[in-house]
Amino acid sequence: MYLHLGQSVVVPHREILGIFDLDNASWAFKTREFLERAEAEGRAVWLGDDLPRSFVVVGRQGEPPTVYLSQLSSAALSRRLEQNLIS
Repeated sequence: MYLHLGQSVVVPHREILGIFDLDNASWAFKTREFLERAEAEGRAVWLGDDLPRSFVVVGRQGEPPTVYLSQLSSAALSRRLEQNLIS
């Protein structure tokens, strides 16, 4: 199963480490530091031109995690993931 994150990007559900609301999660210093480091290292992928509403951390074994910044809400992405897993 795959999760569509927007802008024709899909990721395998087994590789998803977390789906986070950007407004709520970015208040924490460690989260901001993590996102800044991912962007500096080229591991942040912006999925659109508008302000992102959520970010999805995707980890592949043996590689550092990739951060996808999506215009879709974390609730919408979570709902999509649950619907894919049930069907």
